[in-house]
Amino acid sequence: MFITFLSFHNNSYSDTSSQNIDDFGLIALMYHRFEENKYPSTNIKINDFKEHLKIIEENGLKFIDPRNFENEIKKNKTQRKVLLTIDDGFSSFYKNAWPILKEKKIPFILFISTREVGAFNYMTWDQIREISQQSFVEIGNHSHTHEYLVDENSDVIEKDIKKSISIFKKELGKNSIFFSYPFGEYSLEFKNIIKSLGFKYALGQHSGVMDETKDFFELPRFPINEKYGEIKRFKSITKTLPFKYKKIVPEEKYLLKSKNPPQVEIKFYENIKNLKSLTCYSNEGNKWRQSLISFKDANTLNVKINEKFVGERGRINCSLRASGGFWRWLGVQFVISDK
Repeated sequence: MFITFLSFHNNSYSDTSSQNIDDFGLIALMYHRFEENKYPSTNIKINDFKEHLKIIEENGLKFIDPRNFENEIKKNKTQRKVLLTIDDGFSSFYKNAWPILKEKKIPFILFISTREVGAFNYMTWDQIREISQQSFVEIGNHSHTHEYLVDENSDVIEKDIKKSISIFKKELGKNSIFFSYPFGEYSLEFKNIIKSLGFKYALGQHSGVMDETKDFFELPRFPINEKYGEIKRFKSITKTLPFKYKKIVPEEKYLLKSKNPPQVEIKFYENIKNLKSLTCYSNEGNKWRQSLISFKDANTLNVKINEKFVGERGRINCSLRASGGFWRWLGVQFVISDK
């Protein structure tokens, strides 16, 4: 189940009109399969995908070129923007979505796990090289094995990523500066390895809007599939805004048994209008519910998690209504360890 969390921060923000929003941030969308309808949790129907592109275009959002990624985040903040990302390199992308993006010259990042290239239902290196020839395409690194690397020790993680880098250089002539965590899961240790290996940006699967205050190695994306790519919901995603914060505690998102449930604290920037009107939801106890929240001070939110997170991931989503039908949005994801 997916529940929105929206939150607002902008020091000079006014709630009277969307024209007064001075930072729309950057909305990143994550797709996997296209018209593989037996996999609804990772698939999008191609007609819905076409409608998504139409909604983006008709509402004046700009598709950003990954080559200008950091500049787009830091400048021209009054322009509504979107970044398309596709994970895993399934052959259905090449067959069904690539022709559309190529014809329209819509920029995107295609994240590839090197072990799977050429396997059944995956793209080949020849197909990936063909796509990479287009100036508006970035081929991002998605690890070698796409296993649950976050559960492994640092040597295993580093060996896996180094192997993917070596294959990228052999097959494409270079490695990417973009990395996508397998399953969107990371720990402080994993993050530090990615930093040390020369990547500049790493993307997860927690919902939210990118902006210049975000950790560039914990960048949020909205996962899109058949359920969460439904047109009404997709339109609502295009109306999300960045929720700027100074710090989230705990910083470690790999949650050991002894730290579950976590004590969650979010330190926002000052002068956020109507901050205390925000609402939060979590999937504690494996059931989505509204969270108990309180404010430590004017800008510091405590989210009370009463029951342990169970399963693979713990999520907290918070939202705050802004002006013009927009919402401030923030998602936090924990990886639940069995250690």
